[in-house]
Amino acid sequence: QVQLVESGGGLGQPGGSLRVSCEASGFTFSSYNMRWYRQAPGKPRELVASITSSGSTVYADSVKGRFTISRDNAKNTVYLQMNSLKFEDTAVYYCNANNLERNYWGQGTQVTVSS
Repeated sequence: QVQLVESGGGLGQPGGSLRVSCEASGFTFSSYNMRWYRQAPGKPRELVASITSSGSTVYADSVKGRFTISRDNAKNTVYLQMNSLKFEDTAVYYCNANNLERNYWGQGTQVTVSS
């Protein structure tokens, strides 16, 4: 059974940091590209960051220089380190695993940036 389980969301302060994690099971994690998406209330889901199976990364302009995506294939886990948080980072963050044939989603974790 394929599972993507996000954790680590919660409340952060402007200028602060949070890290969200996504633990995968039920498929060959190391061969999948991994992505973090987010969706704020009333807005469409947007791609935040991606990391390929070989470790190449891409970021949305809105988070470039502030967020870092990484993966640990030994732990079947992908991370999103979020620094210099802004109010507009408030959203539900979703983990995604994909290759040419499959596309899997996690259930999401809430990140709220508030003072």
